[in-house]
Amino acid sequence: MKVLIADSFPENHRERLAERGHECVFEPDLTADELPDRIADFDGLVVRSTVVSADTLQRGESLRFVIRAGSGTNTIDKETATERGVHVCNVPGRNAIAVAELAFGLLLALDRRIPDNVSDLRTGRWDKRRYAKARGIFGRRIGVVGLGRIGMAFAERAAAFGAEVHAVAKSDRDPELAARADAIGVTYVDDLAALARTCDVLSFHLPAASGTRGLVDRELLAEVRPGTIILNTSRGEIVDEDALIEAMDAKGVRAGLDVYADEPGRSEGEIDSKLARHPNVYGTHHIGASTEQAQQAIAEEVVRMVEAYEAGDVLHCVNLDSEPAR
Repeated sequence: MKVLIADSFPENHRERLAERGHECVFEPDLTADELPDRIADFDGLVVRSTVVSADTLQRGESLRFVIRAGSGTNTIDKETATERGVHVCNVPGRNAIAVAELAFGLLLALDRRIPDNVSDLRTGRWDKRRYAKARGIFGRRIGVVGLGRIGMAFAERAAAFGAEVHAVAKSDRDPELAARADAIGVTYVDDLAALARTCDVLSFHLPAASGTRGLVDRELLAEVRPGTIILNTSRGEIVDEDALIEAMDAKGVRAGLDVYADEPGRSEGEIDSKLARHPNVYGTHHIGASTEQAQQAIAEEVVRMVEAYEAGDVLHCVNLDSEPAR
């Protein structure tokens, strides 16, 4: 098969695809606007953050599958893909540890004000009195919203630090994840509002979907305690940014964010975000899955998925159940 890889992808795994007889074209700098002009004669497309628009899918005359080398598929027009019989697949779970590590790093940074410490030291300012004030993580009540693979990895790290982990009760939780939650003593509450009232840290690990967009809104933030820490390493769309800014101004809420509502579509560019500039925010550049370990694990699974597709087995498809087109 002829596969276009339109984002960064480890060289050793590109070589593995080529060794298996696939023609791989590696163009990691392609933009979403340039992609439609390149897609016509490819069977498959592999992307990370590049948007796959309706135009790209409509002009992909030979396109049979799109693999998102990560978990979320909100950057792919799945409706158009479904209409055209193009399988949209993701790689769930392989980046869970990396994202959980970043989320926990943001929590530690907020608690100990690490970036501000560094900034002052670099300018020659010594202010031990100011930075000696921190609550610590041990014994904190941390609410995890979304106990999937990433949320559970974060919860396990929180428990290892001695935090009390809370989550919303769910009757159809995956048995493996439920067992892991039981092993660390997760405490369940009835709903998200109760979680907000119960905890002084809320960490969100949710996909962008109709039921999650704007989930962190004025109504929910009215329930949180003054000084609550909000962590979001999932999708920017789940946060009402104006509402969060209001809560930070009125209640001293602080936030650790890796994602934003209007991020640049490329790895480099400019971002005009009032939320990111707020002094109560410690932010990173949507790098949750960007560790070498995670990218190698994801690439390994992508290679397996391409091989399986050629053999007639569609793995991790999110929009179609049919077998690959022959």
